[in-house]
Amino acid sequence: MTEVQSLMAGILTMILAGGEGTRLYPLTDSRTKPAVPFGGSYRLIDFALNNFVNSDFLKIYVLTQFKSQSLNIHLRQAWHLSGITDRFIDAVPAQMRVGKRWYDGTADAIYQNARFIEINEPEHVCIFGSDHIYKMDVRQMVDEHRRKEAALTVAAIKVPKAQADQFGIIEVDEEGRMIGFEEKPKVNPKTIPGDPDHVLASMGNYVFERKTLLEALYDDAKEDSSTHDFGHDIIPKLYPQGKVFAYDFTQNTIPGESVSGYWRDVGTLDAYWAAHMDLLDEEPPFSLYNPKFPLHTHYPPLPPATFKDVGDKKVSVSQSLISAGSFILGSEVNRSVFGFRSHVRPGSVISESVLIGNCRIGEGCQIRRTIIDKNAEIAPGTIIGENLEEDRKRFTVSPEGIVVIPKNAKVGF
Repeated sequence: MTEVQSLMAGILTMILAGGEGTRLYPLTDSRTKPAVPFGGSYRLIDFALNNFVNSDFLKIYVLTQFKSQSLNIHLRQAWHLSGITDRFIDAVPAQMRVGKRWYDGTADAIYQNARFIEINEPEHVCIFGSDHIYKMDVRQMVDEHRRKEAALTVAAIKVPKAQADQFGIIEVDEEGRMIGFEEKPKVNPKTIPGDPDHVLASMGNYVFERKTLLEALYDDAKEDSSTHDFGHDIIPKLYPQGKVFAYDFTQNTIPGESVSGYWRDVGTLDAYWAAHMDLLDEEPPFSLYNPKFPLHTHYPPLPPATFKDVGDKKVSVSQSLISAGSFILGSEVNRSVFGFRSHVRPGSVISESVLIGNCRIGEGCQIRRTIIDKNAEIAPGTIIGENLEEDRKRFTVSPEGIVVIPKNAKVGF
């Protein structure tokens, strides 16, 4: 076995994919957060999975929980590995092996599935989230973890101080060793030395030495007062021992790309919409087109997108992503992302919007800064996104004015 093969064989991955995603409601009304579609063709979980597949780490358990049916179908269609020894991507539903209860926290989710760690006997365990938009060569993080002989390495990124209450905030010494950690501080977060406007935030991605992880999980499970969460309980107990390090995500390089460090938490409707708009920039900070780091997903058997003029109504599409199976007939589309089978009738104008897929937009509609979920139908002449006061009477409207049309909705009929 080569050194590279030995490294890959010694890594087990567990992806936490059970989040309810309440802040993304109504997109999470009938699906778990990692199953929320993104970028026309993908699901949120695809980005974490692509990071591991492109890193050649292919022993992956996906831990599911709430409303997981659409996620399970997607994993079966897009990520099924068959007949490859010791390589797998397996969905593991919450099975209540240690009691009749759901997962109490992120650490409890791993604890309830600790037998998979014990069976596989990896040298190290990667525990990653499943609902962020980013690219990472995980091998580089594992290499640094091994080089420093760390018990735990936490991926970290600089974020504005104003967002500190959304993350675990890290303090490090000159070597990157963790010397302080506070989960989602409400006041006075520790800022980066010399940079009072930013904090160093945990990305929720961890590489553990196996023995350290199992001992921490079993000890934590005995604590009745614990919330059984990595950020609240596990990390604060481990870092004072001196073998916990932060990994600077901005140092992670992707072959074929000159820009690094793009990472978006799409936990709110506004962040979800903004991340789509990032894809449409003149020079997008996140590329979908790098052949050296392909982004795999499930592509249904559909024809190419079709654009047709209808009489004197001409098609105009600019700075947009249009997925297969879509029909744009005599309409104007700008700065928008369309999922599979999005149909727009003549005379409509759609701007700065996200159509998740299989949507039907009638003639003469005006739709602006709107997210439309699957299977929605919009009646001819409907106006959305121009009068938010009226829109709030019918739809969910985000704090920054993004209108959201739920799945299967029929608007204006």
